[in-house]
Amino acid sequence: MFNKVILAFMALIISFTVNAGDVADVSIKKFEFIPKEITVKKGTKIRWTNNEKRQYHSVWFEERGDPEPDYFFPEETFELEFNEVGTFPYRCGPHPEMLGTVIVTE
Repeated sequence: MFNKVILAFMALIISFTVNAGDVADVSIKKFEFIPKEITVKKGTKIRWTNNEKRQYHSVWFEERGDPEPDYFFPEETFELEFNEVGTFPYRCGPHPEMLGTVIVTE
């Protein structure tokens, strides 16, 4: 039973769905995007919050051709609205091992 609870919790952390018009939150903690994968409806804004104690980060949709945005520091946020359907991988500019994915549906 305990293993099933742990697996259900991990699934929630790894993938999360948000409805259009809402603001979805992604936390940055211990050099990870939480959740790593988020599914939102077209027209949703995502807010990344840097919850590190001392480290700066960025949210860079490099494959989309976006320039790397400015770094943001602990307790700061970065927001982006998604108006196209698709799958959008992203990474932290200064920490390329930090990976995430935004999936946008109709």
